[in-house]
Amino acid sequence: MNFSRAQTLRSVRPGVQALFRLVTGFLFACHGAASLFGVLGGAHGGGTVPSLQWPGWWAAVIELAGGVLVFLGLFTRTAAVVCSGSMAYAYFSVHQAHALVPLQNGGEPAVLFCWSFLLIACLGPGAPAVDALLKRHAASGDRRAAAPLTS
Repeated sequence: MNFSRAQTLRSVRPGVQALFRLVTGFLFACHGAASLFGVLGGAHGGGTVPSLQWPGWWAAVIELAGGVLVFLGLFTRTAAVVCSGSMAYAYFSVHQAHALVPLQNGGEPAVLFCWSFLLIACLGPGAPAVDALLKRHAASGDRRAAAPLTS
């Protein structure tokens, strides 16, 4: 077969989308785990954020839970919107106060995560995702329910 470049790109898109989702979700979950449990270098290299402290602890919970959900592809779009919003909040409330440009205020990770999660929310999870498995399972259940009963 002779595929055009566009056909080839279309055929690999779901897999590339899924890889992007997996890497982004994993990295985000690592940030949350570091802040909550002091693993992987802890909260910015030293320990954990105090429990229930606003906004640090809540941001870490969103990072861990949202990152895991996005990684798994479970409630992907909703989790990605929440994660994107939390990073937008982090940028505008923490980083932008120091300087306007992300390179000057240390906000590059917040900006990149914000836009990455927005992209995931818009494009969806890609190929292997729990959301897709649940849809297929529900669809097969609908077909079985619609099939006539035989004895």
